[in-house]
Amino acid sequence: MSLDKTRSFIPVRIAILSVSDTRGIEDDRSGQTLVDRLEKAGHILADRKILRDERAEIADQLRSWCADPDIDVILSTGGTGLTGRDVTVEAHRDVYEKEIDAFGTVFTIVSMQKIGTSAVQSRATGGVANGTYLFALPGSTGACKDAWDEILVKQLDYRHNPCNFVEILPRLDEHQRRK
Repeated sequence: MSLDKTRSFIPVRIAILSVSDTRGIEDDRSGQTLVDRLEKAGHILADRKILRDERAEIADQLRSWCADPDIDVILSTGGTGLTGRDVTVEAHRDVYEKEIDAFGTVFTIVSMQKIGTSAVQSRATGGVANGTYLFALPGSTGACKDAWDEILVKQLDYRHNPCNFVEILPRLDEHQRRK
């Protein structure tokens, strides 16, 4: 795995959704961590919102962003646990056309190295809908750092070899085009 220096970096437009019943923008550390990292990497913050743990509201926001041609990737943080109010994963799956099964697996492997068997309590997930990537990350700042630093910063870099999410971004919605 390496960066192909002959390729130019292609910034992607990323929306951040924090899911919390208690936080606002001013104390949303996990959302801010993702904003800081995506901007440092050279990507564009397309939008940012905070919503309560309400499945229908989360799914509606995801669908709205997926319909926006100015958003390529959606990162949500929070609501991926096991408690009754944790409904982000279900909301994501309500929207997905295809799930990126290995994202959750790789996230678990990364988490195991940091927090051991507590990683089993995370339900991080990824998928694709309407030509947009969606990733649901846990609400902890550490989990957001791990997901970005170990997975997303590489997969969202067009120069990353042997393959990456950016190079297939234009083809995610090819099934919707006329033949």
